[in-house]
Amino acid sequence: MTAATRDIAADITATIIAKLEAGTTPWQRPWSIIGESGRPLRHEGVAYNGINALWLWATADTYGYQSRYWMTARQARALGGEVRRDARPSFSVYASTFRKAGVPSLLGMSADRMIRFLRSYVVYNADEITGLPDYYYPVPVPPTPRLLSDRQDRIDGFFAAVPSKVRHGGDRAFFDPTFDYIQMPRPGSFRSADAYASILAHESCHWTGHHSRLDRTFGKRFGDKAYGVEELVAELGSAMVCGDLGLATEIHDSHASYLASWLGLLRADKTAIFLAATKAEQAFSYLRAFSTKTVDTAATRLAA
Repeated sequence: MTAATRDIAADITATIIAKLEAGTTPWQRPWSIIGESGRPLRHEGVAYNGINALWLWATADTYGYQSRYWMTARQARALGGEVRRDARPSFSVYASTFRKAGVPSLLGMSADRMIRFLRSYVVYNADEITGLPDYYYPVPVPPTPRLLSDRQDRIDGFFAAVPSKVRHGGDRAFFDPTFDYIQMPRPGSFRSADAYASILAHESCHWTGHHSRLDRTFGKRFGDKAYGVEELVAELGSAMVCGDLGLATEIHDSHASYLASWLGLLRADKTAIFLAATKAEQAFSYLRAFSTKTVDTAATRLAA
C-alpha cells in the first residue's frame, strides 16, 4: 500500500546526518566481512538504485540486517513467508506528480503546473520475515583465494574497459579536469588490491563528470558547497561500483574533512542527498556501460 509521508526527504536526510555525526558513512559496505555483496534487492531480484539503494544500505547498517532482499508484507505472503510481529518497517521511495490548475490570466487562459512530490511504501528486510525460500537469506561466504581471484578478474574487466587515462606515481589520488587524466599512487602502496580499486572507482566517477562526458555541474544552487556535492557524488558512485564488483568501499582521502563538508551540505539542503544519489547512479551507469558493451561485442563475435 502506498502512502504520502510527512516529509520523506527530511526523514532520510536526518538519518544520514545522524550517521555522519557518529563518524560513519552508511554507504560504506564491508562486503568481505558479511559475505553478501551488491545492492539491496527487491523481492524479484531487481536492484534498488539511487536514493533507495543508499537508504536501505543505511537501514541495514542500523539494524544489522544481512539479507539483501526487501519486500512488502503482501509480497512476502505470496512467497509463503510472514512478516514477524515485531518487525521494523522501512520504506521505499518513488516520485509522483499531480496537476495543479493555474491562475487565469487577463486573456482568460491558465497554464496548469505539474507538481512533483515523494511517496513511499512500506518494505521489510528478509531477515524480518519467516518462511521465505532459502535464497532470500544470506549464507556467509569466506574470502577464499579462489573468490579473491574471481573478484580480481571482475575488477580488471571493469576498469580495463573504461577509456580513461590513468597515471601512477606520487602519494595522492585525484582527477585532473584540465588535462583529463586520473592520477593514482602505485598499486603497491595500497594495503590491498581492493582498496586500490575502491579509490580508482572514486576518481573514475569524477572522470565521468568532465564536460566532454556527463558535463556534471551544480551551479548557483550550492555555491561554494558545489565541491562538496561533487565529492559526495564520487563517493556514492564509488560505493555503487564496489557493490557491483563485490568490494569493500574505502573512504577516500581525509575522513574527517569529508564528513564535515557533507554534514554542512545536508543540513543546508535536505534534497541534496537525493540529487547526489541520482548523479552517482548516472556516473555508475556510464562507467558500467563500457564493460557491458565489451561483453556484448565479444558475444556477437563468438556467435558469428
